[in-house]
Amino acid sequence: MNLDVVHDIQTVYRKLVTATSRPGTLVVLEREAKTLDVQMECLSSTILLALTVLDPEVTFKVIAKEEEETVSRKINQLTYSKPVDLPEADFIFILHNASDEQIKEALNKAKVGNLLNPHESAMIILEVPDVTKGDSMILSGPGIQQESFISLPNVSAWLGARNEKNIEFPLGIDMYFVDQQDRLIALPRTTQINENGGEVIWDMLQ
Repeated sequence: MNLDVVHDIQTVYRKLVTATSRPGTLVVLEREAKTLDVQMECLSSTILLALTVLDPEVTFKVIAKEEEETVSRKINQLTYSKPVDLPEADFIFILHNASDEQIKEALNKAKVGNLLNPHESAMIILEVPDVTKGDSMILSGPGIQQESFISLPNVSAWLGARNEKNIEFPLGIDMYFVDQQDRLIALPRTTQINENGGEVIWDMLQ
């Protein structure tokens, strides 16, 4: 692996924090992804995020139509994080070939923490073809000046389940979307989403 474990992973972490603090902002991971020489049946950005957020103290689950066990085993080898069942996972990686039913099940079973420890909730990483194309939505909430417009694909598979999961703030799940162009968008639990947003104007950070 050519990735600079110290420098590049720190850079990815900072970009992850930026995406979280500015929901709907498009963050680019292309430079870091190009340094990877890890071959896996998932997107390069997914590997980057796994290397950034996973360690032996946390758990994860991979959701896919195929190659779920293979990807899970490789992530375990890279991070020493333990694969577990959905309801126990701290991080859930939903790969591009997962079915709509698998996506909904993953969100429905993801843990949301409790009132004393709301941080003990799952973080969802969802692979999509393109984080700039799909159904138009309006975002509002912390980190967003008034309103922000975005488009994301396959909204019907995750938006309803996501909103249901986040109905009792501070409980809820945080979602991160990565695409084939190594771009990232965050939708933390604090972000309110309304469909049919209209024109999309992208704010992009390298």
